[in-house]
Amino acid sequence: MVMEEESSNGSGKGHGGVLLTGATGLVGGALLPRLAERFERVRTLSRRVKSAGDGVEVRVWDGVDPGRAAIDGMDTVIHLAGEPIFGGLLTQARMDRIRASRVDSTRRIVDRILERASDDRPGTLICASAVGFYGDAGEDELPETAPSGEGFLAEVCRAWEKEAVRAEEGGLRVVRVRIGVVLSRESGALALMRLPFSLGVGGRLGSGRQFFPWIHVSDLAEAILFCVDSELSGAINAVAPELVRNADLTRALAAVLKRPALLPVPAWALRAALGPISGELLGSRRVIPSALIEAGFQFGQPDLRGALAAELA
Repeated sequence: MVMEEESSNGSGKGHGGVLLTGATGLVGGALLPRLAERFERVRTLSRRVKSAGDGVEVRVWDGVDPGRAAIDGMDTVIHLAGEPIFGGLLTQARMDRIRASRVDSTRRIVDRILERASDDRPGTLICASAVGFYGDAGEDELPETAPSGEGFLAEVCRAWEKEAVRAEEGGLRVVRVRIGVVLSRESGALALMRLPFSLGVGGRLGSGRQFFPWIHVSDLAEAILFCVDSELSGAINAVAPELVRNADLTRALAAVLKRPALLPVPAWALRAALGPISGELLGSRRVIPSALIEAGFQFGQPDLRGALAAELA
């Protein structure tokens, strides 16, 4: 399906239709209004009917199969939906939901794309992934060409991306966005960290030496739009260019909130509480956004202290 150069109604919107999953999540919520400014048609999938703003169509889905009609008229598919990693006790049922909401949903979306005639398919699939793909890599730098690691989330990410790549068989440009920890006052990791640090009971996790790949929510939304507009394909590390360790994060967050950070959380306590996903906090990932930098993407919040201040000061 060919992208429209310019809309016929004079609005200046440069793209035809986009399908977005995960529109009610942290990243989707930041991205949706930007998509509405650029696309003639914006369609979202949700587990329940909920208004998403003027000109945005909402369709109900089960979180896995979008149905064939969801793809109708779409030039671009952006798949961000997924069960939160840190959203309760990590039972086997939750682990199964985490995997299904990512791997199974991507499989069914790609199936729905590939079952269409070749001249009736979207041109682009942008699929979320995570820096958990790399596992615990210690001090090694991790550009997009680095190998995958070990652990629960690394295995999920490999399977997740494998399903997305199948869309290339149908002629689509596929972008796999490996997302770091997203910083936003609204929800996510920063919202969880803010309360204990505000009370003066925050501190580093484990040794604090592990690298902490992060990105400001507005930069992530803009990076996804950059992927829509550019010719980028393959894996993209969506992380800020400033490399920081967990201890650096602790100091910066305490400084912005003007509170002490004196109570480190021991590694054994995190392992006991989080089990197979404790490595997502204790593991080290020195992730480099090589593809975005080489393509000329400009970060609005490139340094941690500034990103934290923008959300919390």
